[in-house]
Amino acid sequence: MRSGLIDSASHAGLSRTVTSDRPIDLAATIAPLSRGTGDPCHQSTRDGAHWHASRMPTGPVTYRLTQAGPNAVDARAWGAGAAEFLDRLDHMLCLDEDLSGFAPDHPKIAEAHRRFPGLRMLRTGLVFEALVPAVLEQKVHTVSARASWRKLVRQFGAPAPGPAPAGLLLPPDADGWRRIPSWTFHRANVGPQRAQTIVRAARVASSLEQSAGVDPAEAARRLRTVPGIGVWTAAEIGQRAFGDADALSVGDFHLAAIVGWTLLGHPIDDDAMVEYLKPLRPHRYRAVRLLEISGQAHKPKFGPRTPLTDHTWH
Repeated sequence: MRSGLIDSASHAGLSRTVTSDRPIDLAATIAPLSRGTGDPCHQSTRDGAHWHASRMPTGPVTYRLTQAGPNAVDARAWGAGAAEFLDRLDHMLCLDEDLSGFAPDHPKIAEAHRRFPGLRMLRTGLVFEALVPAVLEQKVHTVSARASWRKLVRQFGAPAPGPAPAGLLLPPDADGWRRIPSWTFHRANVGPQRAQTIVRAARVASSLEQSAGVDPAEAARRLRTVPGIGVWTAAEIGQRAFGDADALSVGDFHLAAIVGWTLLGHPIDDDAMVEYLKPLRPHRYRAVRLLEISGQAHKPKFGPRTPLTDHTWH
């Protein structure tokens, strides 16, 4: 359900309110959009608003989302892509998803689902926007990957349209990522394999964007045709761009152990995780997110952390 777009003065932007017959937990739903503290493309402000800058097919957009009640979200947007963004907002927040078949047996997942009925999946439809940070996070510490993201976006991004918070930037478009020199990736602590994957994907970005309109399993298969994009990266993209509630991040350094410790009381590997979570299909990622936002996901800390990899001195 939705209200119509309201076209105010240009400074005020366009606005819209979306509503649903079941709760919408805005903060939990859009949390995967943020790439950590200091993300140049995403800010949460003290008034409870969530700001983000994206590149829609029709142009750049800055949008501001706020919780307007348990079942409603207010949105305001600026830029050439504002109308398109607002028109697709209910689709992005997966207000059409059907949870009638989601009935988890494990008490921790069932309890989390009861406590957080407003968690939705995320379906931005912006494939390349989700791809770049996912590739940056391949096989490195998250803290290092996010530092690389901040450095590259601040160097090659553009000011977000409208009255955006200070420092909010649009990420580079596909052509901008394609043109970043290899030595600049190197200075941002991005190794050659990840840099080459981003450049290869940028060259076929327009065809990759079309995968947002097909079944998530087929979309993931298409993504994996790009050398350097495997199961883990395709899942990370699907969780944000496709609203794929089953996009399990197989191959994640921590996930299998977290699932094992949280649900079974001992660590398991990827194969065991896939087998154990099979009854939850097609909601395996939803189950993981519920464990995360409920604070139940955990694993004991053993031994020293693996060292951060620094490519800038090699």
